[in-house]
Amino acid sequence: MAQMNGRKLADEARASRPGLPVVFTTGYTRNAVVHNGVLDPGVIFLQKPSSLGELATKLRAALDQQ
Repeated sequence: MAQMNGRKLADEARASRPGLPVVFTTGYTRNAVVHNGVLDPGVIFLQKPSSLGELATKLRAALDQQ
């Protein structure tokens, strides 16, 4: 995404849809949601590569946060 990162996109989406579940995923170890190895509170993060089982677990966690 050339104009914004995933964190900014999620923030904008949640501005119009509060409570929208979001799962962040990346192959990079550093991005907008990981700071010195610590996630922001309430962030669900899936490191690539991942299995379908890991994806399912993270999606379930995102839906359960609602």
